[in-house]
Amino acid sequence: MQAKLSTMFQSLQVRNYRLFASGQLIKLIGVWMMFIAQDWLVLELSNNSATALGVVTACQFTPVLLLTLLSGRLADRYDKRVLLFVANAFWSVLALGMAVLVLTDLVQLWHVFAFAALLGTANAVETPVRQAFVSELVGTSLLPNALSLNAAVFNSARIVGPAVAGLAIAAFDVGPVFLFTALSSIAPLVNVVRMRTADLQRDALLPRDERASARVVDGLRYVWRRPDLLMPMAMMSVIGMSLFNFQLTLAALAKTVFHTGAASFGLFSTALAVGALGGALSGTGRRSRPSVWLVLGAAIACASFGTLVGFASTYWLVVALLVPTGFCMVFFAQAANQRIQMGVDAAFRGRVMALWVLVFLGTNPVGAPLIGWIAERYGAGASIWMGGLLSLATALVALTWQLRHSGARLRFRVLPMPRFYVTSTDC
Repeated sequence: MQAKLSTMFQSLQVRNYRLFASGQLIKLIGVWMMFIAQDWLVLELSNNSATALGVVTACQFTPVLLLTLLSGRLADRYDKRVLLFVANAFWSVLALGMAVLVLTDLVQLWHVFAFAALLGTANAVETPVRQAFVSELVGTSLLPNALSLNAAVFNSARIVGPAVAGLAIAAFDVGPVFLFTALSSIAPLVNVVRMRTADLQRDALLPRDERASARVVDGLRYVWRRPDLLMPMAMMSVIGMSLFNFQLTLAALAKTVFHTGAASFGLFSTALAVGALGGALSGTGRRSRPSVWLVLGAAIACASFGTLVGFASTYWLVVALLVPTGFCMVFFAQAANQRIQMGVDAAFRGRVMALWVLVFLGTNPVGAPLIGWIAERYGAGASIWMGGLLSLATALVALTWQLRHSGARLRFRVLPMPRFYVTSTDC
């Protein structure tokens, strides 16, 4: 067990990564608390409007859609450590300003929309830079482990943050939650400054003159010529838009279908995050690039469980189904992320990961208002199962294409345990 745990957390032996991960954990706990408080505040200010939730989500992710590819170019041209500091500093100032508005009771709905848009701008710069920076912290050999631990940190925060936020909102209202978010965002700033630049692994970067001419369009052409990168991104663009909207749909489900309070809404998010943490930790032992079949199988499982959540008719059944749904969501996203990062040339990593962030998060401005409208017109449950069925259809189409493209065959075996398998292992 000790050897297993040592392998699972191997990247934490690297000092720079340890500083990076701890700073992210503290900040993300505050971020997830803020997300719960923000959604609850929007529902209070808009008289329980699911459409307003969709709009604030769109405001938050529209900058990702518009700016992420440019951020990827910045990541390939400039010092990622400096870019992370600047983006996080901007985020801290925004969070503090929003906390002041809420605590002084001056906040209005348009303030929340504006805050979400500015926050999205900071995230549009920070996220692709952070994704590409991991390889400089640990190198190629530990990259799969570090990426899995990143997901574990994210989902640990998603467990702690909503649970604490639900209780804090019930006890103190939303103002103190926003203040805690502002204070917690200082941690990554301090830890980025404490990193040793001499320990960063930057050998595979382009020469300085070539970095200066790095273009966004070159990164797009690079991905277009790589079907092994293009397919997981195409799947994520649809699944991310139609199913990965639980921040919006679970709030509407809790308040409008089951008529519960903030603490119960927090339990939905926590159940999803418990499964997600398991999905993240399950990939920490991976040392090689995930196969395309693993990514496809995870996408099908993710879509199937997401559909079941939408059809669930009782509160506790939703809670139970959210655990395997969270597991499959993160397992799929992490396997796809690792397949992309471990298959890309280092010189293009910033731009390719910016495109990944774009399809992962940037589709939300398109999907969130539509999902919110469906939730308001047909019910929150319908908005979830419709997205699940669309995601399932996408994954099955991708599986069919891959089988035909590779010449492989899908088989079903009954003994010793029922399971599907592929007769070809070329991909």
